[in-house]
Amino acid sequence: MTTRWLRVYRKPRLIAILFMGFSSGLPLPLVFATLSYWLREVGVSRTAIGLFVLVGLSYSFKFLWSPLIDSLALPWLTHRLGRRRSWALAIQLPLGLAIFALGNTDPKLQLTATALLAAAVAFLSASQDIVIDAYRIELLEPEEQGAGAAATQWGYRFGALAGSTGALDAAAFGGWRFAYSIMAALMLVGIVTVLLTPEPRLPVASSARPLLSARLRNAVILPFLDFMSRRGWLVILIFIVLYKLGEALAGTMATPLYQELGFTKEEVGNIGKIVGLLATLSGVALGGALVARIGLFRALLFAGVLQMLSNLLYIALLLAGHDDLMLALSIFGENFTTGMASAAFVAYLSGLCNLAFTATQYALFSSLAAVPARFLSAPSGWLVDHLDWIPFFLFATAACVPSLLVLLWLMRRQDRAAPPAETMAMAK
Repeated sequence: MTTRWLRVYRKPRLIAILFMGFSSGLPLPLVFATLSYWLREVGVSRTAIGLFVLVGLSYSFKFLWSPLIDSLALPWLTHRLGRRRSWALAIQLPLGLAIFALGNTDPKLQLTATALLAAAVAFLSASQDIVIDAYRIELLEPEEQGAGAAATQWGYRFGALAGSTGALDAAAFGGWRFAYSIMAALMLVGIVTVLLTPEPRLPVASSARPLLSARLRNAVILPFLDFMSRRGWLVILIFIVLYKLGEALAGTMATPLYQELGFTKEEVGNIGKIVGLLATLSGVALGGALVARIGLFRALLFAGVLQMLSNLLYIALLLAGHDDLMLALSIFGENFTTGMASAAFVAYLSGLCNLAFTATQYALFSSLAAVPARFLSAPSGWLVDHLDWIPFFLFATAACVPSLLVLLWLMRRQDRAAPPAETMAMAK
């Protein structure tokens, strides 16, 4: 029975999504964790390293230029390759070159140049995410979106692993220039995948060239008007923001908890790297299969409840104290349930998109979904200081309840939030 659920992952387009996910996950560590290690190694101050987080603002504001990718045709390329493939290649090629150029800077002597190239890599990486997310949604059938969400997250995590652990190992072997050159070459995985994958079949737009004002309306205004025309759209937005809140609150304080309980960096790193990765990948795969088996909303509810209960494992770890087995169980439970919930959640966000505005709408939804991790979890340290550990994790568990209640309301309304059968007519 279970094997039949997993057969969907053998489809060629799911394998293509896996490799696209790899290309999407690869650049992120190269401008954050891996780059920070390099900067500290050459003596850059901690203050300057902290400011490098600003190069990643592109990931938070990618919805601002996503309408261009949705609506603008690239001369010569679009006619030959199609809209998604042309944009993907137009971004991936300079992204690979930017990674190579970043590795050829000397942060100790050229910190400004390093920062500017890191910002360029982040911008191109965020732009690639816009295209790949839209490509995935448009390439897959509705019943494949859950498996597609799992495949892209598998690929993304392997790409991030290559850009972090892989890059560090390569730097230890041949230096930072060698490491970043290898990472730049690995962008060929995404490039070759795009060249071998067909362009999604979409409704043909009118051949008449609209006026500039109409084109701006089509690209910027219509995606939001389309979403706001749906029943319960405000409740859907609330659900998007809240679904990951409890998990983000607890996860933000996980590492400080491990340190306070006396776990060494080696213990946390080794257990987290092995157990955490295996748990996440298996959770993601099961979450995608679960969507296909029991339906999207039931999968969201089931995974959401498990995600909520996994926060209680932190309390069990507190009661156990410095116990490696309990640490492994806590890390496994948190990563496994988060992987399940993430696969179902990405499938849900994908289903919200109208195929006429896929890139714009998904960029907006994914930015909103990141709000808990970037903003709402900010007071978590203050809460620990004022509540202590066990009351804090009980609070984080309770913070999962509102999203589940909103989900139950959406289920009762039977608002599947699927793309309309017919896309909106483009203004002329």
